[in-house]
Amino acid sequence: MNITLAQAEAAIVAAKQKAAELKTKMNICVVDAGSNLVAFVRMDGAWIGSVDIAQKKAKTAAWFMMNTSALSPLVQPGKPLFNIEHSNSGLITFPGGVVINNAAGQIIGAIGVSGDTVENDHEVATAGAVAVK
Repeated sequence: MNITLAQAEAAIVAAKQKAAELKTKMNICVVDAGSNLVAFVRMDGAWIGSVDIAQKKAKTAAWFMMNTSALSPLVQPGKPLFNIEHSNSGLITFPGGVVINNAAGQIIGAIGVSGDTVENDHEVATAGAVAVK
């Protein structure tokens, strides 16, 4: 099962609303369970350099079926996944990538957000993910 365009658009709307509440501008990417692009938006004034980061956060969450914040502790020096971010043409393993589940709890995609602090990126991505019904 994969995320639909309507679900991806709902995630983007919710993420944009959360970004506005936080008074920040974000790049927001939604991918399906196979990490294929479904929807993307760059809010007016969002950093161009964060476009790629948002996409890689979404892909990383989808490929590893976990939020990128959960990967962060595993990729530190001396940890089991150290240097994994160099695989798959580049991964992003800090917060801002969140898996999207359907009502049955199955992963149907992921959302990646970049444009502010990793804490705000994660908060905006989470808002988008929970908006999917």
